[in-house]
Amino acid sequence: MRLKTKEELQEILINHKKWLNISGGKRAYLRGADLRDADLRRANLIGAYLRGANLRGANLRGANLTETILDGLKL
Repeated sequence: MRLKTKEELQEILINHKKWLNISGGKRAYLRGADLRDADLRRANLIGAYLRGANLRGANLRGANLTETILDGLKL
């Protein structure tokens, strides 16, 4: 999956938050996404699908990764 722009990633995170709140939206599906150097500080990624994503250099400080699928990450 290609690198997500800041705008695309923000939209995915907004829809994921809606999904978590059972008010529409959809689960964050970022399988194999190139998220190098992404700013994911304080992101609510509960239950997100990040299998095989490239998170090298990503800032995950304060992110909630509870029940997030993280198999095969590149860190």
